[in-house]
Amino acid sequence: MDGWMDGWMDGWMDGWVGGSWSYINETEKNQLLHSDQDRGDGTVKYILNGDGAGSLFLIDENSGDIHATKRLDREEKAYYTLRAQAVNKKTGWPLEPESEFIIKIHDINDNEPKFSKDVYTASVPEMSDVGTSVIQVTATDADDATYGNSAKVVYSILQGQPYFSVEPDTGIIRTALSNMNRESRENYQVVIQAKDMAGQMGGLSGTTTVSITLWDVNDNPPRFPQGVYQFSAPESTEVGSPVGKIKATDADVGKNAEMDYSIIGGDGIDVFDIVTDTDSQEGVITVKKPLDYEKKKMYVLKVQVENIHLDPRFLSKGPFKDTATVKITVEDVDEPPNFERPSYVMEVKEDAPIGSIIGSVSATDPDASRSPVRYSIDRRTEMHWLFNVHAGNGSIFTLEALDREEHSWHNISVVATEFNPKQSSRVPVYIRVLDINDNAPTFADVYETFVCENAKDGQRIQTVSAMDADEPVGGHKFFFSLAPEASVKANFSVRDNRDNTAGILTRRSGFNRLQQSSYLVPVVISDGDYPMQSSTNTLTVHVCACDRDGNMKACSAEALLRSAGLSTGALVAILLLIVVLFAALRRQKKKEPLIISKEDVRDNVVSYNDEGGGEEDTQAFDIGTLRNPEAIEDNKQRRDIVPESLYPPVRRAPVTSRENTDVRDFISQRLQDNDADPTAPPYDSLATYAYEGNGSVAESLSSLGSATTEGDHDYNYLTDWGPRFRKLADMYGGEDSDRES
Repeated sequence: MDGWMDGWMDGWMDGWVGGSWSYINETEKNQLLHSDQDRGDGTVKYILNGDGAGSLFLIDENSGDIHATKRLDREEKAYYTLRAQAVNKKTGWPLEPESEFIIKIHDINDNEPKFSKDVYTASVPEMSDVGTSVIQVTATDADDATYGNSAKVVYSILQGQPYFSVEPDTGIIRTALSNMNRESRENYQVVIQAKDMAGQMGGLSGTTTVSITLWDVNDNPPRFPQGVYQFSAPESTEVGSPVGKIKATDADVGKNAEMDYSIIGGDGIDVFDIVTDTDSQEGVITVKKPLDYEKKKMYVLKVQVENIHLDPRFLSKGPFKDTATVKITVEDVDEPPNFERPSYVMEVKEDAPIGSIIGSVSATDPDASRSPVRYSIDRRTEMHWLFNVHAGNGSIFTLEALDREEHSWHNISVVATEFNPKQSSRVPVYIRVLDINDNAPTFADVYETFVCENAKDGQRIQTVSAMDADEPVGGHKFFFSLAPEASVKANFSVRDNRDNTAGILTRRSGFNRLQQSSYLVPVVISDGDYPMQSSTNTLTVHVCACDRDGNMKACSAEALLRSAGLSTGALVAILLLIVVLFAALRRQKKKEPLIISKEDVRDNVVSYNDEGGGEEDTQAFDIGTLRNPEAIEDNKQRRDIVPESLYPPVRRAPVTSRENTDVRDFISQRLQDNDADPTAPPYDSLATYAYEGNGSVAESLSSLGSATTEGDHDYNYLTDWGPRFRKLADMYGGEDSDRES
């Protein structure tokens, strides 16, 4: 079947066989579809199916007239697929087979170019060469680029000439003018147009704005706005304090305007300094050394400023630095006196006479007036009035005698005051008191020692050392010796160890503590300085009973307490406590004395209380044991002990048989055994043992062998036996026995 359609613009198709392409413009709405079977009698009916049929495309079933319900837009849909068929109106039978055809919408130039941004922002260095790329702009056209020139875009510049240009095909914006200076103009607004139809007449167009900023380069050197600056500063300005500020100008900005100031000449290059304030880019002039109006009243400085970050492209424009002259005037102020030294150190011997001059201080008025100065001591630093200063010449002298051992250093302050106006300053003075040998050495400690009764000749019993409050330059050197008055018949000797210590040694074999319980050894200690000082110090030696190995077993109560480390005060307190307790017990119960009568004196004295066994109880103590210590009956039963069934017997160590056994050792051993034996008395009896020892100069005190009466004896010799026999001397002697030996 040929010729379905009549008169479509640009033609629907030149035949309809199984489907074909048909074209319609976006602006056309009505077309005609006609079949050769249609004879005009109204028996043919046209049917249209496919994309948009019945909504976008409608067909007149009688005439085959097709029209669009609205304007077609290729940008929305470029192709439509339709199926057309002619049928018998009465029977509905197809007169021809259904054929498919595709409608392609022909593009028309109904869309203008559009830029991707309404406003573009760009920047380019100032002083850029012509043709330097700034930015590329892009515009798009929604029309069909393959059909005609509807989408062919061409760029042009509407505003921004002659500074910038744009490439027509690419949209790249470039500089069009050389030496564009940011300092003259920094911002530019460039308007770019994009036009389709290749820029031909009748084409559609769109525009955009490009904001272009010239960014700074260092093409301007710093410059001082004036050639000479003047400042003034008081001479009291402290070091480091600012005097004034100067600032150079630079047309550049940012790091290109960063500057550095320096002093490159002038007579104040060593007195002043200049630093750069990085925030304000100012040069701050500061004092480097103290100012003195009396020495110099004006300084002239040559100051230079230069850029830190240079651009080699613009060095030809000249040196990027500048110089200026700064004049600084020093102002006079009233200053306090100046001491010649920041501090003074003086020395004086501790034996210097009162009024001795030990040194002097000196201060002057630095002002031109040269006002007189008066000196004084700040008594807050010297409250003891040991020193004073001469008000006129500043000499320091002593007011009191000095003692290095009390204070070796004195730190005082001397004040210098002008008369008019009253300005003052102070200086520290350190006075060292020099040592002289005015102290005698003494024992380094309170020495007290012990010697055994069985000590041998030459045995060392104590080592002593010395101390001295003086401080000789070469150190202490002490010499020890026995006092001359004690050298005759001395019981002890002193050996100088030549290391500032000495050893105390015995000079005899054997001591008797009953005869003399303690000795006083006078030791002379001398120093090696001039004048030589010496002192006599006493060492107390207590005589104690010791075993064969030299271990102390028995001493006087005072010696034992001292061996425990008790002080003299503690000993006195303990003795007083014992006396009080003893007196209290005496008040509670009066007891019969152990020896009732002076006539009842025997070798074996046994006393019992009322509960004892009487004189028949002779097994409490056997005097024969004292005479023969080896004859010991360990298994002999006693009537005053608890039966062995309650307490097992104590095994005593056997006594070694030897000739002339010391009875005192036996008594000490027996005393220890009884102290450790829980079955030993006392239970209901008190046994008292007495032994006066060997070689007593007083011989026997018993009156049993005395052939004369009491009145026939002269007991005055008891006063020579020492304090232990004072009571007997008071009882039998006729003289006062208070004298101590």
